[in-house]
Amino acid sequence: MAEEKKAFFTYKGVPLVRKGNNMYDEFVVMIEILSTEKVGGIDVANKVRIRKVATDSTLPPNKQIVKVAEKSSLYEALDFACAWLKVS
Repeated sequence: MAEEKKAFFTYKGVPLVRKGNNMYDEFVVMIEILSTEKVGGIDVANKVRIRKVATDSTLPPNKQIVKVAEKSSLYEALDFACAWLKVS
């Protein structure tokens, strides 16, 4: 049976997931949802931490994290993450 290709979600042309350990980009952004609230019966993120991380495995772990921020919505976090990656 042929393997089915799945398209990943993107935000402003940037993929929202990485597959495997192929880190070709200099930086990636990790997004962590810290808390949610119910809005119209749906859980919505209201506190999100984002980290810009260097993919250079020769760096010590404490030097790999370049930027950290907390935002009040997933949309705002994605906007910041996109801006961070475009500046790199």
